[in-house]
Amino acid sequence: MWSRLSRSQYETQKGARNKRAMKKLVDGGRAPGIIAYQNGQPIGWCSVAPRQEFLRLERSRILKPVDEQPVWSVVCFFVAKEYRGGGLSAKLLKAAIDFVRERGGRIVEGYPVEPQKQQPDAFMWMGLAAAFVKAGFKECARRSATRPVMRYTIKK
Repeated sequence: MWSRLSRSQYETQKGARNKRAMKKLVDGGRAPGIIAYQNGQPIGWCSVAPRQEFLRLERSRILKPVDEQPVWSVVCFFVAKEYRGGGLSAKLLKAAIDFVRERGGRIVEGYPVEPQKQQPDAFMWMGLAAAFVKAGFKECARRSATRPVMRYTIKK
């Protein structure tokens, strides 16, 4: 829910209330992302939805819109520790492209990090640029040395 709410609203709802808010989205028929499974167990998550659902993007000078085209945004990943480093993020991105295509979207956008030094996994929750490149995304803007804006255009 971090990307969907203002900082104060997120902090006010921190914990169980944010979990209930996410469940309410799902119970209301909205799929806020995709889940990767192995042997019936969830091992990864990718949050993807139309950009306008992510309030934090609208308030960011680094992640502000590139142009007026409607985009779907990938804003969050989680990969279980034992599956990190094996290409699961790129697979999730490819699945996110299919997810968006099935819903009529034409552009998928992401805001990965390109760290200049080793960072803890907790800081990589928006994904790494290398995974986006592996999934076919291209850089379309950069307003920060470590934060490219990457896009994938779905062919008709």
